[in-house]
Amino acid sequence: MFTDLSMTVFSIFAQMSVGAFVVLGVVQVLARSRGGRSSEEIDRLTDPATYAVGVTLVLGLAASIFHLGTPMNAINVLRHLDASWLSREIAFGLGFAGLGFVFAATQYLKWGSPLLRQALAGLTALVGVGLVASMAMIYTTLEAVPAWNSWVTPVQFAITTLLLGSLAVGAAFMGTVMWRRRQMEQQGELPTTDARDLETITTSLKGIAVASILLLGAAFVVIPLHLNELSQGGATAVASAEVFSGAVFSLRLALVFLGAGLLGVLVYRFAARTHADPRPLAVVATVAFGLVFVGEFIGRWQFYESMTRIGM
Repeated sequence: MFTDLSMTVFSIFAQMSVGAFVVLGVVQVLARSRGGRSSEEIDRLTDPATYAVGVTLVLGLAASIFHLGTPMNAINVLRHLDASWLSREIAFGLGFAGLGFVFAATQYLKWGSPLLRQALAGLTALVGVGLVASMAMIYTTLEAVPAWNSWVTPVQFAITTLLLGSLAVGAAFMGTVMWRRRQMEQQGELPTTDARDLETITTSLKGIAVASILLLGAAFVVIPLHLNELSQGGATAVASAEVFSGAVFSLRLALVFLGAGLLGVLVYRFAARTHADPRPLAVVATVAFGLVFVGEFIGRWQFYESMTRIGM
């Protein structure tokens, strides 16, 4: 059970980190393509979320150490890059963490040109995608575990990556806005938000809301297809499907639906208006992320619980 918990924490946090990094890259590219804003202004808005990505990934990698038993085991695992998806997962994980740290440092210290930093961010994102793909292949290639040995596994990992990453970015943006307003209040200033910052944030949140609803729709198509696939398999597959039932499974679906669906609609409606007071939008964005995070955490826990092997 402890191993399941460490792997659940690692996989969820790592995928969320990759998703958030990719979404932040998309936000930066779109913000620059719209024109009217300097690289410094865009970085001032997105950098706090970038730093949060690093903290999240470190927590995930720390959890993975409990699965390996000792950090030295990671060195042994890396010896099989040519044949082992686990080795590739560790290599991509370390690569993503290392490149992410370098990128965060260059952003903070403003080393190099904006174009060079964008290129580094693109490379980091590609390595992150490699991390998620390697994680998925570890389980997809296990023919003895019917619940994992399916096209559904990489699809579900991709949905989790983008869904949690998108909502995490939305919550981070609003958290940054509220923190800055709080700082202004403590200094005796009138709490305000730069109009162009607010425009960029609301535009991003509208895109995140739409993406969340689309990803929710994909998830609610994939889940019944997976259950149907297991129900038509052998006795082991049918036994695995029993995990995806009952009150806990229903709670997971309800949390994800409320977070990505109903609250996604509310986020879009709030963001469609330019509010002088961003607090309602901050609450909605944070609650949406929190609900989906808990729902996805439960889903990943059930994923590991569904490990019923054929034979011994």
